[in-house]
Amino acid sequence: MNWDTELAELAHRQALALEMGGAEKVKRQHDNGKLTVRERIEGLVDSGSFVEVGGLAGSGEYDEHGKLKTVVPSNVVMGRATLNAQPVVVIGDDFTVRGGANDGAVGDKMIFAEQMAYDLRIPIVRLVDGTGGGGSVKNIEKMGHALLPKMKIWNSVTRNLTQVPVVALALGSVAGQGAARVAGSHYSVMVKDTAQLFIAGPPVVAKIGQNLTKNELGGSSIHTRNGVVDDEVESEEAAFEAARRFLSYLPASVGETVERGPVPDTVRDQSWLRDAIPRDSRKVYKIRPIVESLVDEGSFFEIGKHWGKAIVSGLARVNGWPVVIAASNPYHYGGGWDRHTAEKFLRLVDLAELFRLPVVNLVDIPGFQIGLEAEKDGVMRAGVRALTAVNQATVPWFSLIMRRAFGVAAGGHQNSHRFNFRYAWPSAQWGSLPIEGGLDVAYRAEIEAAPDPEAKRQEIEERVRGLTSPFRSAEAFVIEDIIDPATTRARLVEFANLSAKHRSPREFLVGFRP
Repeated sequence: MNWDTELAELAHRQALALEMGGAEKVKRQHDNGKLTVRERIEGLVDSGSFVEVGGLAGSGEYDEHGKLKTVVPSNVVMGRATLNAQPVVVIGDDFTVRGGANDGAVGDKMIFAEQMAYDLRIPIVRLVDGTGGGGSVKNIEKMGHALLPKMKIWNSVTRNLTQVPVVALALGSVAGQGAARVAGSHYSVMVKDTAQLFIAGPPVVAKIGQNLTKNELGGSSIHTRNGVVDDEVESEEAAFEAARRFLSYLPASVGETVERGPVPDTVRDQSWLRDAIPRDSRKVYKIRPIVESLVDEGSFFEIGKHWGKAIVSGLARVNGWPVVIAASNPYHYGGGWDRHTAEKFLRLVDLAELFRLPVVNLVDIPGFQIGLEAEKDGVMRAGVRALTAVNQATVPWFSLIMRRAFGVAAGGHQNSHRFNFRYAWPSAQWGSLPIEGGLDVAYRAEIEAAPDPEAKRQEIEERVRGLTSPFRSAEAFVIEDIIDPATTRARLVEFANLSAKHRSPREFLVGFRP
């Protein structure tokens, strides 16, 4: 006697699982411009590497003799695979089965996937295309009672945020717990037009008198501008590529060290940096070409381009070593920090600290944004949280003062209680506040008493400005070194090489704040 019957049933059940919600539902998914969950997994991971876990889970239907008629598979597909030749856990919502509703997942598969990533200490990628975890209103009648909201999965989500890289891709309409799973990550992406994220979707919001389309309520143009989601992309394939790139800079877990990438074998001309900063302090300049010039060619991976715009941030490599980049952006309010910028900077510092990545901070900060709207926005609270994160940071830190460093915001350009690599360009200037804004306060009586107040003001400004030369500060050892901008890359390479030994794992005392 052999097991042919059972093996045939196994093959039959596996085939039913691959049908997902059926041909009609699969077609509808494609007609909506979306891939199925299995196509997504295939497009994300290394070819042929996916090992499914729990593929037989679902709801079986049997005839009067107890023989299987059909199975509606669980609407969560999960397993292990390799991505960039490194092990990962992948979990995806199947929208073709009950619209990806989290309560339709059999056997707590979501929790199992999170647990698998945590215990194996490998990254997890969530392909989110589903709704909340409480079930529909229909379930109340079905069960005979209402459920008290309980985020059973959230302990697993929180633990993973402190142990392994977590990436979440919003690939359709996600609401409630699904939306929380996107935001509860180290890096998140939405697909433009086909993905939306809500606390509650349009039918529910209509009950409070707001009749909106899905994109009007929760499209990527909203959530990649408010910081709920890091980035938007044009297609699912671009989302997969973003996930691959993000993970390529990180170790598999906080217990491991990140690997060095290829070391550039060419030296690029940096002489143009000598003219990168305009002599007129009122003129702006583009920061991204400066970043691109200083890091390994083609290695800069920008994160959060559309929010917290007073800094340009992301991951890059310097002489093959991964680093975190934070660079002031004078094109946005002159580089003045608003609340979103402070929050973005805080997330960046936490990411660096968690995965032991050195920070490269390119500074041109006129201070926090000022005025009534800034005060209403609570800039100071968010700013203080960011400054506290810097003060708690223990990773190697490189600060370059390119132009301005004024006020409390600039005071957080490094942790002043630790050794830091710090340089200034000859274009740098600093102080408690810019001369332009402080003269009228400090010399008000003298200016108003002069026969020609404007001439007196210009005289005082010229006199004081002469004392703000960075060379005067270097004489007093306020700044350690002023460098030729063309030599900045060489200083960065030294920093990256010396920092390599300090990438070893250590306890992350603060706890990652999503």
